[in-house]
Amino acid sequence: MGIKEFFLNKEKRKIVAIEKDLNNNLSILGGYSMGIKEYFIEKIDIIFILISIIAIALDLLGVDIYGISLIWIAIIFCGIPIFKEAAIGLYTEFDIKADVLVTIAIISSILIGELFAAGVIAVIMAIGGYLEEYTVSKTRAGIEKLVDLTPRKGRLIENYNKSNESEREISADLIEVGDILKVVPGETVPVDGKIISGETSIDQSVLTGESIPVDKLEGDEVFSGTINLYGSFVMKAIKKGEDSSLQRLIKLVEFSNPNDAEIVKTADKWATLIVVIAFICAVLALVFTGEIIRAVTVLVVFCPCALVLATPTAIMASIGNLSKRGILVKEGITIEKLAKVDRVVFDKTGTLTYGKPTLTDVIVYDEETEEKELIHLLASLENLSEHPLAKAIVKYYMDNYDDTLLKLSDFEMIIAKGVKANLNGSNICAGNLEFFKSLGIDIPEEFIEEIVSPSLEKGATAIYIAKDSRFLGCALLSDVLRKDASDLVVQLRRLKVVSTLLTGDNKQAAEYIAKEADIVDYQYNCLPEDKISTIKKFQSLKLNVAMIGDGINDAPSLRQANVGISMGGVGSNISIEASDVCLVSDDIKYVPHLLALSRKTIRTINRGIAFALILNILATVLAMYGMIGPIEGAFVHNIGSVIVIIYSSLLLRYEYAN
Repeated sequence: MGIKEFFLNKEKRKIVAIEKDLNNNLSILGGYSMGIKEYFIEKIDIIFILISIIAIALDLLGVDIYGISLIWIAIIFCGIPIFKEAAIGLYTEFDIKADVLVTIAIISSILIGELFAAGVIAVIMAIGGYLEEYTVSKTRAGIEKLVDLTPRKGRLIENYNKSNESEREISADLIEVGDILKVVPGETVPVDGKIISGETSIDQSVLTGESIPVDKLEGDEVFSGTINLYGSFVMKAIKKGEDSSLQRLIKLVEFSNPNDAEIVKTADKWATLIVVIAFICAVLALVFTGEIIRAVTVLVVFCPCALVLATPTAIMASIGNLSKRGILVKEGITIEKLAKVDRVVFDKTGTLTYGKPTLTDVIVYDEETEEKELIHLLASLENLSEHPLAKAIVKYYMDNYDDTLLKLSDFEMIIAKGVKANLNGSNICAGNLEFFKSLGIDIPEEFIEEIVSPSLEKGATAIYIAKDSRFLGCALLSDVLRKDASDLVVQLRRLKVVSTLLTGDNKQAAEYIAKEADIVDYQYNCLPEDKISTIKKFQSLKLNVAMIGDGINDAPSLRQANVGISMGGVGSNISIEASDVCLVSDDIKYVPHLLALSRKTIRTINRGIAFALILNILATVLAMYGMIGPIEGAFVHNIGSVIVIIYSSLLLRYEYAN
């Protein structure tokens, strides 16, 4: 490259960077202003609903304004938006559904003087509409947070390994394949690449969900969006930013949608038929009797309030039931999806397991050393380290022993290998097998093969410890299975729901966890796209899939599944926003209750709808023959609604008998 081309390329990079920053700032400002607008609209909706509820309560106490009923406040504040939506739907798409039904219900009630019924219907539907809009806006925020994780900058090394080598910071968007980059501790890896100098530990949980950092040496690959924890290293870019692992993950979240998501509210399936029948019956009553009062009565009794209320009241009751158990359902329609689930796909780390390393075993090799002495020495040494494995060892000691930790000096951490320090003139070291080999400390082969290796094959990590080059023993750390995991799988089987494990772990670790959790179907070494592919395969077989996971890497799978269920306690904000259900209490034991209650809810809705239809038909026949008038019709109408609401509210007390 000539001097002219070099400077032209350099200026081009600057121009592209300026354009990117400008577009980002405009997007942020646009999103901010839109956020303000939505915020005030949301607040106004809440105020209108509260005022309407107060107006209804005052009307019950006999309060009015110069003889004008306060119910008109509820009808105007909550009813007019419903009338508007019904009119728009009819005009633009001839859409005759719930809004049209509710509009007819309110107008019919007004026509015969049943203002109270009109006001209550308007308020209930306004509350439902607000909750739906709120959950949609919260879900949309998830992708925005994921995009925020995209690395913005990188340290470009020019003239690497030459006398005129220099380093400068550039936008991650401008990094090209083959560029040499430096990453220091605490920084995010800007693009996918390969380490050409240095060694470190990388937090890859953003992509893999695995809680334990991965040690990286020269020649190992590193991925965009992952975090460099300890050592500085030099890497060579092997992909552009737009082709990186993190960008692929973002695209999966944005575009992974269920193919069979055409689910509608149960009441809406009857909407057109109900409206047509109601008008025909009213017209026939008017034509054959000549009495307007009969036509109005028909509209009142056939007004499908009980039918419309059957769905939202049952769903609200079930959502209330679930919230008491720490389960957040974002949208009512999710209940219907859950009722159809026949396959549950589990992530491993943070879902079936607790998502963090735990010291599970202390193995003493040296005959002169006791277990308490070994763990005391190891915890004292690891207490000086910030590594997650070190913290797990110290926590184990603190939870099980009372003695204070020893004070060591000359502490030194060797990245990706281990730690060492001095205790009263003795050299103490702890780390992996490679570290001990580099120090010339012998660990018997039979000890490793017969005692340690079986645990390593199940996904455990071994930390060896020695004193003055004398091998003392080791500690085993694992991400342990949740205590409720196996019982959960058994209960799902009773509900005729099949369980599948998809994990990024190796074959041995996957086999071990699957066996412990009593899961027959499992896959290992899964990347995010592999999980999505498996879910799509199940869906192509007409199976309804629920995915349970935590971590950003599970977000695409949560979106692809018919129902996404995220772990609220250990899960990332991205996975929570991408899911339909959040286990706020971080407890998977209530998943069978979630599925069983959803099925019970749909049965309750169907029975409520059947009752409402039968009641409407019977009352309409009586109205057409003049056997009941508007007052009696309104009474029957309200009684039907009350019965449906009471029946649906029983879901609040439902308990799944496992």
